[in-house]
Amino acid sequence: MTPAADQVLDLIFGRWRSQILSAGTELGLFDHLDKRRGRTAETLAAELGADASLLYRLLRAQAAIGLLEEDGSHGFVLTDRGDLLRSDHPQSLKPMARLEEGPQHYALWKHLPAMVRDGRQNAFMREFGCMAFDHARVSKDYAERFKQAMSSYSAIQSSLVLEALRGCDFSGIRTFCDVAGGCGHLMCALLLAKPGLRGIVLDLAEVVEDVPELWATRLGLQERCEYVAGDMFEAVPKADAYSLKMILHDWNDAECIAILSNIRKAATAPARVFIVEHIVPEHDVSHFAKLFDIHMMCWGTGQERT
Repeated sequence: MTPAADQVLDLIFGRWRSQILSAGTELGLFDHLDKRRGRTAETLAAELGADASLLYRLLRAQAAIGLLEEDGSHGFVLTDRGDLLRSDHPQSLKPMARLEEGPQHYALWKHLPAMVRDGRQNAFMREFGCMAFDHARVSKDYAERFKQAMSSYSAIQSSLVLEALRGCDFSGIRTFCDVAGGCGHLMCALLLAKPGLRGIVLDLAEVVEDVPELWATRLGLQERCEYVAGDMFEAVPKADAYSLKMILHDWNDAECIAILSNIRKAATAPARVFIVEHIVPEHDVSHFAKLFDIHMMCWGTGQERT
């Protein structure tokens, strides 16, 4: 078999790997393992309420893709990769795995050929008859998967934003608004880095009214961080600076113009807008953004941009 054939087969069977990983997160398997003490399928099956024989085959497959290691006594320990799928890891990727390989997002991809043929994106509408955010209002399972995934990924994204803004002059910024900022992880990271800053987080009522989940509540920053319930397509609060972290890629050009126009109307001049997105590079550069763009084609009306 040629190297090219090997590579294509690896792509064809790639979904097997992600589904094997996903099954472990759905079962809560990685939370019952650690990096030191080997545990057998029989022991784990009793704790998880699973079948020991089939569980062993799943564990063996997870070892084959580098998430676990198997010893001579059929005991399993976590690798560094598998450790990232524990719920208590500070940079846990378990919630992201549960979202992207979960039943809702998994179902979207079968519509990709049809979308390309007829020129109409948004597989969420084809599969569920509504937009993703609307589906989250009626599906508690999807709402929880989405919220947990966005929250878990925020730690990584916030650190990248702080690094990018390290040399930025904030002297003219008194009030900073994060538009569609969720539970406020990015805003609170900025407030901790910039003690003189006041923050506003704008998001939908169902997000900002969940007070125990808000990062300002967790970190004791309530006096400096205000949460505002609202819709960015209608209006945004007045501020000296705004951030849009992974927001514009959710929407088509006309929708983005509506969001940015509302920011311009509300902004206290002169103001700044910080846009945090994956940027699509030149034609000869292989990049995650070019794959993420297809996910956005499936998920809604948006896209990754140059």
